[in-house]
This record gives sequence, C-alpha cells and structure tokens, in this order.
Amino acid sequence: MKEYIAVSACLIGINTKYTGGNNYNSKIEELIKDKTVLPICPEVFGGLSIPRDPAEENSEGIFYTISGKDVTKSFYVGAINTIKFLKSYDCKTAILKNGSPSCGKYSYDGSFKNKKIDRMGLTSRMLKEEGFNLIYID
Repeated sequence: MKEYIAVSACLIGINTKYTGGNNYNSKIEELIKDKTVLPICPEVFGGLSIPRDPAEENSEGIFYTISGKDVTKSFYVGAINTIKFLKSYDCKTAILKNGSPSCGKYSYDGSFKNKKIDRMGLTSRMLKEEGFNLIYID
C-alpha cells in the first residue's frame, strides 16, 4: 500500500506562495523519499489567487489582507478542502510551511509588522484536531 504524505506545495518548488514564488527547501527530499506526495496549498484550495496580497489573522480570528480585505471565508474553505482531499487518500501526515497563516506552527499577529506569535495557522489547527501528524519546515 502506498504511503501518502501531504506537503505544502511551496516547499517542493510549486509557485503557490503569495508572492507568486515558492519556498523550496532541500530538507524536504529526505522526508518524502519513498512516499507519494500530495501537494497542498490551503489558500489556493480556498480560491485565493497566485500571486495575492499577504494575509494575517487578527486576535478576533479574522483574516485580512494587507490592503484590508476580509479573506476569512477563503481560509476556512481552503482548510476544509485540504482536510477532505487528504482524507480521500487516507493521508495521516503533513509537512507544512512554518509561519504561514494557514500552515504554520507559529504565525503573525495581524499587524503586518513581522511580529511572530505562538498561534498555529488555521489549517494546522484543523489538521491537528483531526489527528494528523504535523511536521514543520521554516
């Protein structure tokens, strides 16, 4: 039986980052060896474009872009779609991009001042609640 592993698409070189680029990280190669990779980008799965304005979650749980647009619905839709996709493959592990408002183990405070806080990204929180094994890459 194939072992599936979810990976933030940007970490494997797919241009899904909000800037239109990626966050390729060679550390990923050893972690995904001998596994079938399921690339994920919850923000894209939620209908956000590439490129797109950066977004952060504020203290009330609302996601705003740097230009002030509320994109909360897209973040929730993306998280739900990610979970449905991974469950359809019986995937139990995800390697995620740290610092992302969706995938991070930490995120930012919503001020767009590069202030890190101890709050998981939305998809990370939801995957954890569903019992997924989460691995984070900076």
